[in-house]
Amino acid sequence: MVDQVENQLILLTGATGYIGGRLLPLLEQRGYRVRCLTRRPETLKGSVAPSTEVVAGDVLDPASLVEALTGVDTALYFIHSMGADRDFETQDRIAAENFAQAATAAGVRRIIYLGGLGSSDHNLSKHLRSRQETGDVLRAHHRHVVEFRASIVIGSGSLSFEMIRALVERLPVMICPRWVQVKAQPIAIEDLLEYLLASIAAPSGSPKIYEIGGPNQVSYGQLMQEYARQRGLKRWMIPVPLLTPYLSSLWLGLVTPIYARVGRKLVESLRNPTLISNNLAETTFSIRPRTVREAIARALVNEDREFAETRWSDAYSSAGAPRVWGGERFGSRLVDSRTIVVRASPNQAFAPIRRIGGRTGWYYGDWLWSVRGFLDLLVGGVGVRRGRRDPENMRVGDALDFWRVELYEPPHRLRLCAEMKLPGRAWLEFEVTPCERGSQIRQTAIFDPLGILGLAYWYGIYPLHQIVFAGMLRNIGHAAEQVDTKPDLREELSQTSEALFSK
Repeated sequence: MVDQVENQLILLTGATGYIGGRLLPLLEQRGYRVRCLTRRPETLKGSVAPSTEVVAGDVLDPASLVEALTGVDTALYFIHSMGADRDFETQDRIAAENFAQAATAAGVRRIIYLGGLGSSDHNLSKHLRSRQETGDVLRAHHRHVVEFRASIVIGSGSLSFEMIRALVERLPVMICPRWVQVKAQPIAIEDLLEYLLASIAAPSGSPKIYEIGGPNQVSYGQLMQEYARQRGLKRWMIPVPLLTPYLSSLWLGLVTPIYARVGRKLVESLRNPTLISNNLAETTFSIRPRTVREAIARALVNEDREFAETRWSDAYSSAGAPRVWGGERFGSRLVDSRTIVVRASPNQAFAPIRRIGGRTGWYYGDWLWSVRGFLDLLVGGVGVRRGRRDPENMRVGDALDFWRVELYEPPHRLRLCAEMKLPGRAWLEFEVTPCERGSQIRQTAIFDPLGILGLAYWYGIYPLHQIVFAGMLRNIGHAAEQVDTKPDLREELSQTSEALFSK
């Protein structure tokens, strides 16, 4: 089996998209030889394994596909033009025909395609009709096409899930057109990927169409209510019969991050039930998809894990990202990050960071921090009275005023989790990295707002954050350039002694 995997060359299209981007690292981890086809190879730079090839090509340009498909055993086709300005149905038809013909000429054994659920008896929307027509075109020009048809994909970053998140987080009261009550059969992103991986590993058989989804048949309204329940939000949904798909798309464009033209095509497709009509996938694959409740819970847990593992220096250039009012978004979180370069070693740069809080204070506007702590006490919070265990050293789990040490990696990284009363969750992170002129200190404030009250809180105090956090980072930089390195030695001795006694 190992030799079979290592010798099998997989061509992955759509590696910069949601499904392809999630599948790529799984293919690499399982030892497949992978080749990615993309119009802009530079977009995958640094995000693929050394063994993965990246080739330039465009499915609308048949000549560019010849080299990309040479030697390929299985081709994964995850391309559609829903966001295109022009007629996306025509583009999808031409693209599928070009790809299937080139794959046949190159001797590709199998094409695996991901389309959409929906019965042709229900007057399919243009979007769903195009997804199914693409499968038909592929089959017309290649003898072995495996097609999966799915409904709503639940996973952080998917178009449908992000729409649900934005509506629920931002609107305590929602005006719901008829499409909100149309039934679908959602599938968790992990289960969808398992189906794709299983089909790659399966031996050649007869071409088939597999309808896949979870065990629950639910509406978008029920999905939004379940998301709200798991986030601890109360939401009221008012049904209205007259909101057309066009007006719905404009509404979505105002309150969600979805482009209006993409939202319109998505909303138009929501008039069609997307339910599984046979059990072929269930009898062929040993996969038992998650329930809707499990899928949403897993999406939120995975988002927390991905967030915890994120290094903000990877997301921003060394010069800092362009300033955006309110901060950048990471899932449901709002992120405000800034940097400063100091003439100091990482140990020296980290010294004032490890001493933060307690008697040392917060390096800027200590009276404002005291006021914030007093207000926190008034509403039953911990305030700033706890101080800190040790003025020089800290450990994961230590209380630090109204923060808790969540991550401590001297002399590089400190992350504090807020324990004050907030309409959401908050973190404050510091990261030190060496650079040509000494060290760069990055300070990042992160907030996971809980509903509209959380958003109002964040944007309401954002101007004050700009003053306080900028002043804090500036004074930390000044302190780093004047720091005595002896405390670093004391901390090293303290850590050494703790390690010895722990043994």
